[in-house]
Amino acid sequence: MCQDGATSIACLGVDFMSESVSTIMARNGFGHIPVYRATAKHIGCSLAESAERDSYRAWLEKGKASYEHPLHVVYINTSLETKAVSASVIPTITCTSSNVMATMLQASVEVPDIKIMYGPDTYMGENLVTMFTSILDAGWSDERIKKDLHPEHDRQSLRNLRDNIDVYPSGNCVVHHMFGNEVVNTVKNYYEDAYVTAHLEVPGEMFEIAMEKSLEGKGVVGSTSDILNFISKKVQEAVEDDLPTTRRLQFVLGTEAGMVTSIVKSVEEILKAAEGGNNQIEAEIVFPVSSDAVMGVDDGDLGVVPGVAGGEGCSTAGGCATCPFMKMNDLDALNDVAEMVIDKEDCMLKAHLPPNRLEGKMINGVDAIDLGSEPILFMRSFMQNKAMDTQLIQKIKANSY
Repeated sequence: MCQDGATSIACLGVDFMSESVSTIMARNGFGHIPVYRATAKHIGCSLAESAERDSYRAWLEKGKASYEHPLHVVYINTSLETKAVSASVIPTITCTSSNVMATMLQASVEVPDIKIMYGPDTYMGENLVTMFTSILDAGWSDERIKKDLHPEHDRQSLRNLRDNIDVYPSGNCVVHHMFGNEVVNTVKNYYEDAYVTAHLEVPGEMFEIAMEKSLEGKGVVGSTSDILNFISKKVQEAVEDDLPTTRRLQFVLGTEAGMVTSIVKSVEEILKAAEGGNNQIEAEIVFPVSSDAVMGVDDGDLGVVPGVAGGEGCSTAGGCATCPFMKMNDLDALNDVAEMVIDKEDCMLKAHLPPNRLEGKMINGVDAIDLGSEPILFMRSFMQNKAMDTQLIQKIKANSY
């Protein structure tokens, strides 16, 4: 967008996202183009903030002292400050929910005795360990592991990787607590024949159901794009079967409410394209949340998600089904920013600039912004080359922090 002539960027996200966008732009020669947040208020993130505690650095310091070849795989949804501090302590690479498993698999191939420290999302880390355990317990052969996971892994190497993952124990996103015991029991009791999906961030019990289903081809675990692709594929396969009888497909959606719209749209497009044939396919998207996460309305029996009985917000009992911070990025707020840009109200726009906590700071004699950018660049290199960056491998093997 910058290369095509954009003069300003509006970043719809939480503060650390706009901070990262601004930094990466500056590192690519576009620091003169301002990045604006949708609101002048602080837009926080419970998950990101869990990695800014002293306990997180203490966990990293302990790993540095205990492990010969440690690698910190940090979820991309963390602040630039977290990335900088982490990179000053231990070799660090960022990851997304889409590439976290590939990152771990590749790193353990290139450094077989590596110790992977994953944080801050405790659910995601524990779910990855559960996933590897389920694959091993299901008796996957070396050939299947090579085919479906990584061409240079086998049962022994996968077991070694699983046993060498150290998950930060105290990092969670408030939104994903809505998948509690009540939801898990409902899925088990009433949706036995349904396809079950789960994002890597959901609590363990919900994830385990989807994991078991995935091993039978009746579910999927992974990123939001993995879930969308799986549901679309199953509906398309049902359409192509061209059976004369009516079939109802049920999909239990174990991820945030924001996914519902894109999934429904994809399913509707597939079914609409099949009209005129003999296909009689129906698809039901089940969004399971705790009853505390559903708010009644005055007119009729309609229940609305998100919302909680006690008012707007999130809670461990159920909470709203979308992040209260991300909801600060609405169309009205974006329109206000656009109008200020058009009217050149620079004084007001200053309050919408992202936080710049690392500007001018040094950590261990290194520019803090450079340190914060390094884990992101390592991830970009991995995604481009399908291999760990040579500099990162050298740091892991040296562990000379």
